[in-house]
Amino acid sequence: MKPCPCTSGDSYGNCCEPFHKGEAPPTALKLMRSRYAAYALCLPAYIIDTTHPQNPHFSHDKIKWLQEISTFSRTTEFRKLDILEVEEGEKTATVTFKAHLFQKKRDVSFTEKSSFDKVEGRWLYRSGHLFVPSR
Repeated sequence: MKPCPCTSGDSYGNCCEPFHKGEAPPTALKLMRSRYAAYALCLPAYIIDTTHPQNPHFSHDKIKWLQEISTFSRTTEFRKLDILEVEEGEKTATVTFKAHLFQKKRDVSFTEKSSFDKVEGRWLYRSGHLFVPSR
């Protein structure tokens, strides 16, 4: 059994795969991990399906959006996901994480505080705030 790309330490089959196959993640943290794994596995439809319609990057042009996500996934090496902080309520949540990514052998890692809303019983990615590294 292969390890999950979300670097939880669990196997993909016991971690993010059930969500990628349609099961709703029960927490914002599990949604966050499953979205990272979906990017790593080039599953753009899952990213679109779990994005809140009020997200600034939401697009009604699904074909173009699918292509953009696929290009990003194929040109990026997803090395590790570090969860830094989780604040989860009944309807809203935030997850702060560091994504360790490489593109063309260049480190493009970033830290983000993601916001999630629970809509009709499903967690959706609402928005993200990138942390700019201090110099």
